[in-house]
Amino acid sequence: MREITTDKIIGTVSQLCQEANFNLCEDVLKAIQKSKENEVSEVAKEVLSLIQENAKIAADEKIPLCQDCGAAVIFIDLGQEVHITGGDFYDALTEGVRQGYEKGYLRKSMVDKPFSARINTKDNTPPIIHTRIVPGDQLKIIVAPKGGGSENMSKFAVLKPSQGRQGVIDFVVNAVDEAGSNPCPPLIVGVGIGGTAERTMELAKRSLLREVGKANDDPEIAGLEAEILKRVNAAGTGPQGFGGRTTALSVHVETFPSHIASLPVAVNIQCHSARHKEAVL
Repeated sequence: MREITTDKIIGTVSQLCQEANFNLCEDVLKAIQKSKENEVSEVAKEVLSLIQENAKIAADEKIPLCQDCGAAVIFIDLGQEVHITGGDFYDALTEGVRQGYEKGYLRKSMVDKPFSARINTKDNTPPIIHTRIVPGDQLKIIVAPKGGGSENMSKFAVLKPSQGRQGVIDFVVNAVDEAGSNPCPPLIVGVGIGGTAERTMELAKRSLLREVGKANDDPEIAGLEAEILKRVNAAGTGPQGFGGRTTALSVHVETFPSHIASLPVAVNIQCHSARHKEAVL
């Protein structure tokens, strides 16, 4: 049994919150550059260049990539041979978010009493935590700030099994089309298929952690991703909604077995500021 202290967890989460908001991932930067090279619209090329410039300024000056520093979504892979000492695990994650958003001068966007008074919690807590128990004696923490503009474009439906592959494609493409420029394209489109309502929504969100442009290992799913991406980009919404070939940088699909009577599908859209950083303790 390996021990990890809550103090270590707090410090790690604090740092990840800041790094995620300041530094755009290298895979995203490469995808943006590739898209710029393939663009035919001069306006789209200029928008992509501005996104690149914004990312450089944020990294150089340690300031947020976007004024919306997001809800603090945390993915945990907790090794079953790890023992957390020094306090409550979830309290430590929450304290890490609190400290990170304070130290990094990051915008606090979480509100309590969401359907009535909407009182800002003033420290961007509580985080949204997804935990998996895995083999081993390590703790992996991924902090993925999620902005409201893209999260608001989430879609979920339970299709009829008879709608099959084409029904899934139509649902996802329509969701992106209806979103328009609201989620700040170019996008990463996360798709979950199967499971139950809550499972497929998590699949869609978790899929956004995959390296941008890396296809699913399953050839059938990879083919689905490619077809959806082709149709999404053919619609012509383009970077920031100004037209062009690059509405989405990538489509990531994850699946899970489903009930014989159900075909659940979820879409979770990520804006071009695709922020997530991880650490392994």
